[in-house]
Amino acid sequence: MKALPQASLVDVRADGVPDELLAKALATFGDALINTRSTTWRGLDEVARQAPPLELLKAHPSLMKRPLIVTENELFLGWGKETQAALGSG
Repeated sequence: MKALPQASLVDVRADGVPDELLAKALATFGDALINTRSTTWRGLDEVARQAPPLELLKAHPSLMKRPLIVTENELFLGWGKETQAALGSG
């Protein structure tokens, strides 16, 4: 939060992600939006893993890679060097 003092955090487990934003993020990042290394993913059976990504993310918001950073014009996924540089924090 120090790097982005104007940011507000959203607890995706408690609050979820608005459908419109989730659809936009999925269109932007594709399968990279789903964290297949997460405990949640490992807990899903093969049938559940085959569900459409949007359904999976709605049912299990913690599957979404984070942070998902939303600015006025762009979406960023993760806190890598490219994201930091683009947001003037790196």
